Formats: sequence, structure tokens, C-alpha cells
Amino acid sequence: MRKSLYSGLGIVLVAGALLAPSNVAGAVESPDISVTNTKAHLDQFQSIATSNGGNRYTGRPGYKASADWVKAKLDAAGYTTTLQSFSTSAGTSYNVIAEWPHGDANHVVMAGSHLDSVSSGPGINDNGSGSAGVLEAALAYAASGQTPRNRLRFGFWGAEELGLLGSKYYVNNLPAAERDKIELYLNFDMIASPNPGYFVYDDNPAGNGARDDLVAYFTGKSVQTEFIDVQGRSDHAAFRSLGIATAGTFSGAEGTKTSAQAAKWGGTAGQAFDSCYHRSCDNINNLNLTSLDRQIDAIGHMVWNYTQKDYSEGPPPTGDNLLQNPGFESGAVNWTGTTGAITHSTSRPAHGGSYKAWLQGNGRTTTENIGQSVAIPSAATAASLSLWIRIDTAETTGSTVYDTVKVQIVDGSTTTTLATYSNLNKNTSYVQKTLNVLAYKGKTVTVRFLGQEDSSLQTSFVIDDVAVTTS
Repeated sequence: MRKSLYSGLGIVLVAGALLAPSNVAGAVESPDISVTNTKAHLDQFQSIATSNGGNRYTGRPGYKASADWVKAKLDAAGYTTTLQSFSTSAGTSYNVIAEWPHGDANHVVMAGSHLDSVSSGPGINDNGSGSAGVLEAALAYAASGQTPRNRLRFGFWGAEELGLLGSKYYVNNLPAAERDKIELYLNFDMIASPNPGYFVYDDNPAGNGARDDLVAYFTGKSVQTEFIDVQGRSDHAAFRSLGIATAGTFSGAEGTKTSAQAAKWGGTAGQAFDSCYHRSCDNINNLNLTSLDRQIDAIGHMVWNYTQKDYSEGPPPTGDNLLQNPGFESGAVNWTGTTGAITHSTSRPAHGGSYKAWLQGNGRTTTENIGQSVAIPSAATAASLSLWIRIDTAETTGSTVYDTVKVQIVDGSTTTTLATYSNLNKNTSYVQKTLNVLAYKGKTVTVRFLGQEDSSLQTSFVIDDVAVTTS
């Protein structure tokens, strides 16, 4: 990672609901990227540095040997690779670009890391760790048998430590039409710091969806995260400057871990996240393998899921479903309301796919809701709200309403309940309901599902495949 004013960066604690990328075509299983294999790549980087003056610095033999080795691994796995050379004040440097030759080349998802070290040491955490993690994710994807929707590309950047030169050279030499095809760039720089934190980039609004997906991934693994504004400190900056969505992770550099962070993440308060940052001791012993393991699985999660994301969809035309993410297969994306209500828990089946909205089922007094804003065209001659609902309950009294879910339209300050379903409507298979919403044509309203449960005996209202259609 390039030297900067780390200690002055603003950091904010984040809590997130489980999300998945918007418009993913079906739920994608997140892979377990091998930490053993990743550590072996780091051993190789150390060996290269040891054999070449103790570093892998741009313009020196250790860097070229690193680039050649990474390229050979990717070539053998079936990637189409390029060794892109460019000049620097320290001599010639190289980017390794690897593309999986499948998927839609008009929609490119990239992940990358810088491959060079500083001159004073082998750079095993900074940034052998990110490079090894991205490399292993690429190799695992090639071996997985996945059929990608999008084109997958990896970048291993040279001369980052000289001012992000490799990534800048790459994007500046892409034709405008090729830049426009890059939908997302994910950056991983220092992910195995010995006194680690779990930081997620928060410096590019275009990448907020991917940022939130990273937070949600870690939250689902019971790992708390903090946002960090990385500013111009790593290789995503060149992509961000072109308006490309970016996100990434970081385990900390020379900044000092606070007591609150130590309580949350373990490790030692009052010490640097990486006391060997930019020093000769950033060697193979300067790693936290637990952090590395967690971070590389996050890389795999993002690569697997965003490679399947549907980037082709625009606003739905009249006659199609006006709701976004109507079957919840992208998790909570496009929906607001109670955290955790949209889930892929196997305790209740989905109507289609694996995600659904599961309201109530708590067996105690609670209220939960989800909602989405939708514009109903003024030219509509018919407008319907449909949903599939499954209701199971532990309530045994046959004629008393204890727990309910209401289907509502919120129009400004007015809330109208279109239908109410309760424990009396129990049915362990899904039933489709269709409601008339033509009265709201020409308006932007919120479709809301409001669940309410009393103090004992659960009722679960599971909703899926919601649609607002017009003609």
C-alpha cells in the first residue's frame, strides 16, 4: 500500500444486513478459498524476494520474477494473460492482466491488487497478501466449473509504491469503449496484517452496493467491520476517477489499533495493525492467517456473485414487473425495512430461488416490515399487486386472530391496507394473492408488508415473488 496519512482517516462502525449483489441470477454459493494454497503463493513470493536482493521492488529482478510467476500460474489455469510493460523512474515495470475467456465481454467484473513491494523488504503483507488472495481466487474460479454471466478479469499492478503507476497506466491506455464495459473493480491491499482490523472501502458512492455486500458478507460470518476512506492510497483510485464502481478491503497498516477495535477484533490495542509496514520485517512471518483466511473467502464471495450479476436490466417497461429484485434473490437490495427479514435461511422454503421475505415467526410481541417504492404509470388501464404467501403457525385456536400480516400501499402520509392475512389463513404451501392498485396510477407509492405478532406462539408469514404489473 502506498504511503499516506493513515492515522488521519475517518473510520465509522458499520452493521449490515445480509445482502447479495443486485439482480444476481439465482443464489450463488460462496466458495471456501484455500488459505493453504494462498499461503503457498506467499511462500513463493518470499522465495523470489530472498533470491533477488530481499525485495520485489519495481525495476528490480524480484518484481519481474514475481510477475512472470503469477502469469505462468494463470496461463496454466486457462486464462488469457498479458504482461503489460511501462516505464517508471525505477525502471521498467509490468502489469499482469488475466481474463477468463467466457461470459459477456460487454460487462466486465475486475478484481486486483498491487504486486510490487517497497525496496526495503519482500512485501509479504504489503501486498503479497492481496496478490496471493486474488491469485488463488482466480485459480479457484478457473477450477470451479462455473459458467459466468459476465467477463471476469484480474489485474496485478506494478509500481503501486511509486504512486499507483501500474493501475493508472492500465486505465489511461484503455479505449473509452473498453473502460465503459468495466462494471466493478474490487481492490485488495494488505489483507493479512499481524494485528488485523477489518476495514471496507467507503470512498466511492458508485460502489456502495458492492461495499454493502462486503459488509454483509463479513456480518454473516460474525465479523464486524469498519468503513475507511482510502482516498488515493491504493489502485482502485484510477478506476474511481473514471466513475467506475469500486470497493475493497484492508486489514490495516501503520495506524494504531484502539481499545475499542481490540475489543471487537482481538489483537493488541496501542500497537500498529502492521508494525512491519514498509520495513524489511514484512516477511513470511508477518502474517495473520485468520485474517487472510477470512479475507480471501470474501474475495471469492464477491468474485463468484458479481460474475453472475445481471447488468443488462434497465427500468422495466409497462407490462413488466415494476418492482426491482421482486423475488429477493439479491437479498435486501431495493427493499427497506426490518433487518434480517429477507433471508435465504433453509428453515422456511422459498417459492422460487432461495431468498424470500420471512416476517414474524418469533413467538413474542414483535412488528416487522419490508417495503419498496414504485412508480405506477399514469397511462395504466390496469394495475395489479401480486404475491405468493406461505403461512405456518403454532396457534391452535381455530377462530381467533392472533398474528397478522398486512399488505399496504403508502401514498405520502396515507397508508391503505389492501388485505390482511392471519394465523387463520395457515397454509404450508404457497398461495398466490392478487390485489388491484389501479387507484394509484400516476403516483409513486410504497408497497409495504407489515407483520405483527402477539406475545406467544409463532406465526410465520413467508412472502416471495412479488409483482406490480400494469397494462
